[in-house]
Amino acid sequence: MEYTDYDTRLASYAVVTDGDRVLLARLSWPDAGLWTLPGGGVELDETVEEGAVREVLEETGYDVVVEELLGVRSHVVPPERRKTRNGRPMKAVQVVHRARVVGGSLRHEAEGTTDQAAWVPIDELGAHRHGLLVAQALRWAGVTTE
Repeated sequence: MEYTDYDTRLASYAVVTDGDRVLLARLSWPDAGLWTLPGGGVELDETVEEGAVREVLEETGYDVVVEELLGVRSHVVPPERRKTRNGRPMKAVQVVHRARVVGGSLRHEAEGTTDQAAWVPIDELGAHRHGLLVAQALRWAGVTTE
């Protein structure tokens, strides 16, 4: 398949930890109830770092500073799982950085793709349904080995 035959979505996420806890956001769409890293789509006029900072603020209420790049993950979303029903598959490219809280306070996103933000103890992640990105990013960050 040629690159002109599918759509691409660039998204940026942040691994934010505080001791033995990680900051997560719960999706309200498309996988309601699934916990993920705070982050999301990068706007046309943003760098991936700026996108991560904006998304963390929108989804959690925290101001963060982006630190090092941890990794890049990609996967294909079939047409039937897309919000935009245009019959085209999408390549999702997820850029993950480590970030550190520098201000703000925890709050939930209003009317967005997430409905709750929380500090989750890393050893309790198994009790929270979470996406593959969370596990991979925590390995990249050296927080877990699983």
